[in-house]
Amino acid sequence: MRLLLVGCTGFVGRELVPQLLAAKHQLILVSRKAASGFDQERQAGQLEWLQINPADPNSWLDGPLLTALAQVEGVVNLAGEPIAEQRWTAAHCQKLESSRLDTTRALVKAMSQLKTPPRVLLNASAVGYYGTSPDGYFTEKSPCGQDFLAHLCERWEAAAAAKPSATRLVVVRIGIVLGPDGGALGKMLPVFRLGIGGPVGSGLQWMSWIHRTDLCQLIEKALKERAWSGVVNGVAPEPVPMASFAEVLGKTLGRPSLLPVPGPLLKILLGDGARVVLEGQQVVSERLAGLGFRFNYPDLCQALSAATMPTPH
Repeated sequence: MRLLLVGCTGFVGRELVPQLLAAKHQLILVSRKAASGFDQERQAGQLEWLQINPADPNSWLDGPLLTALAQVEGVVNLAGEPIAEQRWTAAHCQKLESSRLDTTRALVKAMSQLKTPPRVLLNASAVGYYGTSPDGYFTEKSPCGQDFLAHLCERWEAAAAAKPSATRLVVVRIGIVLGPDGGALGKMLPVFRLGIGGPVGSGLQWMSWIHRTDLCQLIEKALKERAWSGVVNGVAPEPVPMASFAEVLGKTLGRPSLLPVPGPLLKILLGDGARVVLEGQQVVSERLAGLGFRFNYPDLCQALSAATMPTPH
């Protein structure tokens, strides 16, 4: 397929883009960043890089971005500022919202103006849609939560749902993505390797996770197969409490995992953003098995073993 990728130059994109290239898809990458890497693929015409801000509605009105959109069969939209990496000041909350909502609204509006819109839109969302709960159990059928992140995800999904009727929509509510070079695990690894890691907060909060390789394969499968539509939870089959996650990570690295990171310290560092790590939610997918998706890493021990191995250069 010929695909337009938005928000795919970060942590997930580092694996998704090479995987899509290996599967012989033609890619147009949209990013605020200058072109980097993929020299061979760019020279061969398999990958085009557009340095444009997709959150600016004017970027989609005419010019190279609209031209690119008119040429593709599918769109992957993962755009959004990281949720739990800094304090939720008013300015940062605005950035969390605009990076998701402005981009998605502008993309969908541009798609609606095309005579032949893309056949499929895969749009990211997050398990934050369900809110946080110490003992709740959430599937794709569960209602939206009541906190800031839940309302943000609800509006994000509504923006994507305004796509043209001819376009198949897949919304992936993504859990905590595991990979060695970013995300939550990337931050935990240096601490655990020093032997001073442990559960964050009470350790009782649920972590609904997915290995990055599985998420990337899920995305590719959803793009290709027409049976995929609507909401799918992008999580592995077995969510775990934070204390169990820390214990398995410690064993995987051959290091102790006894020293908890106090919740109050995390709140000082991240403010409201700490809630994502301290509260959590138990999310599973009722749809993935029926769609024929098979995980490479359904089990946390396997996933962490793979995710903590040095990445080849």
